[in-house]
Amino acid sequence: MAASAEELASLLVLEPLDVDLFRGRQADTSRQRVFGGQVAAQAVVAANRSLDEDFVMHSLHSYFLRPGDPAVPIIYDVERIRDGRTFATRRVMARQHGRPIYYLTASFQKPEDGFEHQDRMPDVAGPEHGLSMADLARSQGEKAGEEWVREWAALDARYLGTSKIGLPEDPDHPARARLWLRIDGDLGDDPLTHQAAFTYASDLTLLGAALVPHGVHFGTPGMQMASLDHTVWFHRPFRADDWWLYDQVSPRAVGGRGLATARVFSADGTLVATVAQEGLIRIREPRDS
Repeated sequence: MAASAEELASLLVLEPLDVDLFRGRQADTSRQRVFGGQVAAQAVVAANRSLDEDFVMHSLHSYFLRPGDPAVPIIYDVERIRDGRTFATRRVMARQHGRPIYYLTASFQKPEDGFEHQDRMPDVAGPEHGLSMADLARSQGEKAGEEWVREWAALDARYLGTSKIGLPEDPDHPARARLWLRIDGDLGDDPLTHQAAFTYASDLTLLGAALVPHGVHFGTPGMQMASLDHTVWFHRPFRADDWWLYDQVSPRAVGGRGLATARVFSADGTLVATVAQEGLIRIREPRDS
């Protein structure tokens, strides 16, 4: 994964191989599979490369099909589905070893004025009052702390609490988590870099909200978690290297799957994005020896 903002930015630079065909490099990682947020972020870049700069991605819908191999590059094949006057659609297939590992469908629009309303941002403490995810990792032992620095140090995450501890009681929503997030470093001023970097970060914590009522977390022995799909609606441009509130809730878990949604607010209270994800959440039974 990305250990710095600079490494994350470098992962978002794709090598053009042919018209609408790109190759994405891998991060230096000890993980056995590619982080889903990396594949999604690189696919966002690939889709944008086939369009005029007047078009801005307003939504993406995607499926994770197979685990990615971190030892080889990923090929991104862009299909131009539709080019209209104000809207355009792209489909991106990411593949390795001759097989698809991820599909993305993205819609683009030329910016225009229109009706506007939004939810009010929750009344929350600032990021300086949150618990650093890096410190949380270190509290689980030296090895966990070292892994965070090696794999995730590009992200600055500050937990404000969950529905178990730290957040006001809300019986109607038993699975909630709130945290502040940002890319820990300057990403420059290219809006596409910020959109792709946000997509990368949006996959890190969302599914964890579905675990909150059950007294387990991603590090629980036997815990198996994997993103199955991922959707983002981009409402307003924003900087991924500035603080944004990730207001996460899981309305349902059933059949080994958990659904989580999130509202994303910039620090000034603007609702800038909405995210949804369903993922695999199950405890694997020990195999008989």
